[in-house]
Amino acid sequence: MVFNDNTQVAPLLKDSLKRLEYRGYDSVGLATISEGKIYIKKDKGKIDEVDARITLTDLPGNIGIGHTRWATHGAVSKINAHPHHCCTHKLTLVHNGIVENFLELREEIESKYGHEFISECDTEVLPHLIEINLRKRRVKLKEAVVKALEKVRGEYALAILHEDYPRQIIVARKDSPLVIGVGSNAVFAASDIPAFLHLTNRAIILEDEEIAVLTPNNVEIYKLGDPDTIVSRKPMTIEWTSEMAQKGGMPHFMLKEIHEQPRAIRNTLLIDVENIINIANTINNAKKVFITAAGTSYHAGLAGSYIFNSLTKTNNRALISSEFIDKVGNVIDDDSVVLGISQSGESMDTLSAVKFAKKAGAKILSITNVVGSSITRLSDHVINTQAGPEIGVAATKTFLVQLISLSMLGMQLGKIKGIINQSEFKDLKHHLDFLPDIVQKTIINQEENIKNAAEQFSNKENFLFLGRGINTATASEGALKLKEISYIHAESYPAGESKHGPIALIEENFPVVFVAPPDDTQERLITNIMEMKARGAKIISVVEIDDLKIQKLSDVKF
Repeated sequence: MVFNDNTQVAPLLKDSLKRLEYRGYDSVGLATISEGKIYIKKDKGKIDEVDARITLTDLPGNIGIGHTRWATHGAVSKINAHPHHCCTHKLTLVHNGIVENFLELREEIESKYGHEFISECDTEVLPHLIEINLRKRRVKLKEAVVKALEKVRGEYALAILHEDYPRQIIVARKDSPLVIGVGSNAVFAASDIPAFLHLTNRAIILEDEEIAVLTPNNVEIYKLGDPDTIVSRKPMTIEWTSEMAQKGGMPHFMLKEIHEQPRAIRNTLLIDVENIINIANTINNAKKVFITAAGTSYHAGLAGSYIFNSLTKTNNRALISSEFIDKVGNVIDDDSVVLGISQSGESMDTLSAVKFAKKAGAKILSITNVVGSSITRLSDHVINTQAGPEIGVAATKTFLVQLISLSMLGMQLGKIKGIINQSEFKDLKHHLDFLPDIVQKTIINQEENIKNAAEQFSNKENFLFLGRGINTATASEGALKLKEISYIHAESYPAGESKHGPIALIEENFPVVFVAPPDDTQERLITNIMEMKARGAKIISVVEIDDLKIQKLSDVKF
């Protein structure tokens, strides 16, 4: 961030980094410029712990950068923490991403230019490359950064300070998110909007392979491939508030966002119907339909695949984004539609799959929660879900609003294809409209029950999640949530496949979770429950309130 007055940025940098704590980190560091000199403080540990030891907030200056690191190259240590600097200490930077060719760059810099490296971190090659270009080419900072990045393979979001440019921050991105905030007397940059939302609600999304020069009252954007031509882009106004991105009195973001699910569903049900119809028509006109996503979004996409099969009889495939090119790359063409799903719109593997498909001639559709994100700019049509800010890594709101969006899309497609008549459509819509209230009641009625169950099973080291049909997607999401939040090993399987491997692991009191609504898979699922009970498993079931059949077979029920 860089201010036009004497505002001291170090406390603001620390506060902004605290607002991104949910992303996880193992070290923290700040750098500022004051009276023509760079000041750096950094160490391993949590933000408040490091601040207590070395007082991050007393760094002087009205311009600065900050970073929290999650180790990818090099141990968790003070020396590997960001910011990293060049040999002269006149330039320093922070970096999100990975420099894939850092070993060859490091060898070249050491052998050809005699530079010394002090860390194990891939990031450290970047300030050295920029310094080399400043000396060798005698160019300005922006041009030196552009030339340096021409040699870099990998992904990056960068923020760069130089003592000779005390009122300027250079930022650049490739395949890693970077957002610019525009205030009345300052400019900000961060990996995510909540970092600066308490300071301004005006934001500019820096697009892939762009570089920007930030000064207190100006933002100049250029393409890395055309660094002499300014790109005109106006700030957009962020409608949600800083308070909406805070915990709202809850002990953590995830619980807050679970309680926000009814509102998120209600708002998503209000999205533009004409847009949904246009997307449905695009799918209807395609010969090949693919859904691609990662993590939670993939599980939503897997459920969406079942919805499309059931409501529209559309042949489609749901694919994990990291496997997309290897599995179907050679069959993507201009008769294909690819639906990419990403909460942030910046998921690297999903963007790679979408870019590949677009280049092969496919029509690109997307479902995302972030207006103006990278995936939206690659898409022919976009569904913008209405979850509001999603801070918790487990993305609880995201999963539900993606399912709602896919359900609405499936309903419209089924109607277009004549699979669903008007009466059936109205009935489905009626059920969707009741969902916010049902979710609200479920949260209220089950919260204590869930707490008690968590206590009961807190010493277990393994869980198995099972479902059939569309419920396999929910089982997979449940296992993922348990792993992400509790660090307990959890595995999901289609229940019919549980006899091929998982059942051999079942012993007395082994917890097995069944996702068991009263659909046409239930009778077969009961057989799987009995198989697990026969081996001493503790049966945990997710059922409808009046489904006494499975409740009687369960040790714990939700």
